[in-house]
Amino acid sequence: MRILLATDAWSPQINGVVRTYQRLQAELKRMGCELAVLGPGSFRCVPCPSYPEIGLAIPNLKLCADLIEAAQPDAIHIATEGPVGWMARRYCTQRRLPFTSSFHTRFADYISARWPIPEALVYALQRRFHQRSAGVMVATHSLAADLSARGFQRLMPWTRGVDTELFRPRAARLFGDGPVFLYVGRVAVEKNIEAFLALDLPGVKVVVGDGPQLGELRERYSDVIFTGVREGEGLAECYASGDVFVFPSLTDTFGMVMLEAMASGVPIAAFPAIGPKDLVTPGVSGVLSHDLGSAARSALSLDRAAVREAALAFTWQAAAKLFLSNIDSARANARGRGAPASLGVKLARPRSV
Repeated sequence: MRILLATDAWSPQINGVVRTYQRLQAELKRMGCELAVLGPGSFRCVPCPSYPEIGLAIPNLKLCADLIEAAQPDAIHIATEGPVGWMARRYCTQRRLPFTSSFHTRFADYISARWPIPEALVYALQRRFHQRSAGVMVATHSLAADLSARGFQRLMPWTRGVDTELFRPRAARLFGDGPVFLYVGRVAVEKNIEAFLALDLPGVKVVVGDGPQLGELRERYSDVIFTGVREGEGLAECYASGDVFVFPSLTDTFGMVMLEAMASGVPIAAFPAIGPKDLVTPGVSGVLSHDLGSAARSALSLDRAAVREAALAFTWQAAAKLFLSNIDSARANARGRGAPASLGVKLARPRSV
């Protein structure tokens, strides 16, 4: 089976969406399936406002159609609501072809943190994007409940996995004896990092990652260690060097970094928000509280072996199987509504609209 992934987030970007699909791609290959990528690198791009390191594709509908047809997919999955996602959506809807999609990013929260744009308007746009999808994959039950209340339909659960061989307990202490309170992720205003940095905590605070707010926070919090981007073994050693992983975000839909920390034996301190309340077992793998400082201090006493054990339930093999099951279910439901049984090898050009 060949699945076309249409996404505005792809390498060289470093974020949870990219890492999710890169790992999914590898896992599907082991299962005899191919995930072909239609990403921003296939188009001319312009810098994203407030994120100049991210390129936004300049829409080219003919090129998009040619690339999709050249891929000869059996199914199409649209990961993002950016220019690539909208082009792929248009391609499918004009040809009355079924597609699945994912809800990865609460853009309403991200945008409202930067510009005075009503959240309801952004959610309405995202709802319109996904309303033609045969199945909208979401990472957590709490996110599904939130989106359902906002009028999103045909929601399907799709959890994530974690590389428990790379992210594991180690003897590394890169930042001293501690206690070490760690954050890993994009350094941007929507991540609410200052809620962590402003806490009165013993030991040292460490921020691993890059982003548009890095320079400002480095200047304002001279007592914090900012490492910049770390990947692979270097990232794994950063995780293992932490005593508590502090996750201050109120806008994430999942939080893969929490799973990576847990796999490293590092307990979580977070707000009881979408993502943490689905992944963290209070008193076992972390502490959730509206008082983030109290949660961070309390998490120091948790059993690191039990934290690691909680992460072992999240495997990429299970995530890949669920992804394929969702696609099969969505296509079956679409056939029941009169959509084609398969995309076929040769995809017809659209009728005039």
